[in-house]
Amino acid sequence: MMTHKVALFVTCLVDLMRPRIGFAAIRALEAAGCEVVVPEGQTCCGQPALNSGDRDHAVALAKQTIAALEPYEAVVAPSGSCAGTIRCHYPELFEHDAAWLPRAQAVAGKTFEIMAYLDEVCGWRPEGVSLDAKATYHDSCSGLRELGIKAQPRRLLKSVAGLSFAPLQGEETCCGFGGTFCVKYPSISNAIVGEKADAIDATGADLLLAGDLGCLMNMAGKLNRKGSKVRAFHAIELIAGMGDGPAIGEEA
Repeated sequence: MMTHKVALFVTCLVDLMRPRIGFAAIRALEAAGCEVVVPEGQTCCGQPALNSGDRDHAVALAKQTIAALEPYEAVVAPSGSCAGTIRCHYPELFEHDAAWLPRAQAVAGKTFEIMAYLDEVCGWRPEGVSLDAKATYHDSCSGLRELGIKAQPRRLLKSVAGLSFAPLQGEETCCGFGGTFCVKYPSISNAIVGEKADAIDATGADLLLAGDLGCLMNMAGKLNRKGSKVRAFHAIELIAGMGDGPAIGEEA
């Protein structure tokens, strides 16, 4: 098995709200034969600033992130939105900066969403992982539309023994989170996630899976408020054999 030295870009939400996703990412990457490093210089990728029009702070955070990540063979993130920011938007940020553009392009070109990296680059499948449950899957907007994350998590999850799937109506439809969108337009966001929660409940699934913690927190919160029994997990938690722990929103 070829050893890949990868930098784990943990993401702000994972670091602050659900660290076990980071540990699950490390477990899965190491099982796939990777040597994992968590660069200490990483903070936020700058996506909230970029989406809010604060270009100066977005550029400053992007420079800090590039400097922290460029020494490594590959960069892997358990988030399609953060990986999409680095891979798709960093080169745009430095389009007219001759010094930083090649550095941004180099880091962008070796940045991957974790499930795409495990599936496409490593060609890995989890072994000895089982969970007797029915799951449904939500495709998060940035991962799906910027990075094409669709089949990869499903291929990996098929190797989890005992896990069955129920189709989700509108699986590619936004959950209403949208980063700062849910803060700026709470009534619209709530209406969108309300429809999503009803669709999730209608599947009869035990578990809701997705690849972005922001989306999962939004949907898990709505499901909890409406009294649903569906429990939410990041897909990498199940893939890494950590699907028997507390669900999102259940942590002490």
